[in-house]
Amino acid sequence: MSDVLNAAPGRAAARGWAAVAAVTLGIFSLMTSELLPVGLLTPIGTGLGVSEGVAGLMMTVPGLVAALSAPLLTVVGGRIDRRVMLIALIGLMSAANLAGAVGSSFAVVLAARIAVGVSVGGFWAIAGGLALRLVPEAHVARATAVIFGGVSTASVVGVPAGTLAGELGGWRVAFGAVGVLGLVALAGLVLLLPALPSRQTITFVELPRVLRAPAVRTGVILTLLLITGHFAAYTFVRPILQTVAGVDPDLISLLLLGYGVAGIAGNFLAGARAARHPRGTLLTITLALTAATALMAAYGGTPAKGIVLLVVWGLAYGGVSVSLQTWMLKAAPQATEAATSLFVATFNLSIALGALLGGLVVDGLGTVGALWLAAALLLSAFAITTRTR
Repeated sequence: MSDVLNAAPGRAAARGWAAVAAVTLGIFSLMTSELLPVGLLTPIGTGLGVSEGVAGLMMTVPGLVAALSAPLLTVVGGRIDRRVMLIALIGLMSAANLAGAVGSSFAVVLAARIAVGVSVGGFWAIAGGLALRLVPEAHVARATAVIFGGVSTASVVGVPAGTLAGELGGWRVAFGAVGVLGLVALAGLVLLLPALPSRQTITFVELPRVLRAPAVRTGVILTLLLITGHFAAYTFVRPILQTVAGVDPDLISLLLLGYGVAGIAGNFLAGARAARHPRGTLLTITLALTAATALMAAYGGTPAKGIVLLVVWGLAYGGVSVSLQTWMLKAAPQATEAATSLFVATFNLSIALGALLGGLVVDGLGTVGALWLAAALLLSAFAITTRTR
């Protein structure tokens, strides 16, 4: 039974969905913050005097920190009310972005990104399974899709919006805007989220036990391959569109917005299907992502082809987060926080690894190499999914 179903059914349902909306805004602001450098690597690198590969550390470092903080905060904060933890973490993210907006050097900005990583890992690990506690059981699948819509929408709307803000006012304006967005999310959580006393006390010993379930192990491997592959290329989507597809730099933010619209559609299409057929949904997603990145590398040498493939890429990636989360919840229904913390740790580690590997390839072989690396990793994920029953 959900935690908000203590009042009259109608009021309880409304309160539950309001709380879901607050959590969704929180995840959207956090993931927008984590992914913000994707569309701003070139101006940030220029402004702070570092290469695009080095600027990619703004993705790698918070990803690594988030991977560590997800299980760590789940265990250390085991007895703390989840509402209190979510509010504290979103406040930390907001402060970090405002600090990054005025940072005078790359080292200062990178330090702010570390705080963002702590916020992302802890918040997502807790929020990932909250739909079970906020809405009636019949609505859990839809509420989970809404919450994880915050993840995909950040990738596909938050990043383009941040890119546009950066183009209009400079990258510092974009960082400041995300900090303000975090304050709005903070207010929403304070006003709308009910008390959420901890239900599970997890120890560090228990986390590896969840991996004994074959389906959990498969979910972790798929997450590693899918997210690493995606971010090996997506971290550098701006230079890819410019150098591989020959897109006019002035069109980048508009194209990323189109990518975003496709991704939102992909999230809700996948969310509805993944609740019933998680394996089939992931098969479709991995195949589409493999095709989009490989075709971009091999045949995306014109703006028209690049734009079409970018939209396919966005549609497919939009369903990744909700599909993988659904897989993990079904794999460990009695240990949702432990499974979610492992998922979040792997997801964010993969963001870091993808950005790092992509940066090395871009600096050594050029942007098209990042697309081929992504295609190889995504094809591996497809192959594993085909063998899973």
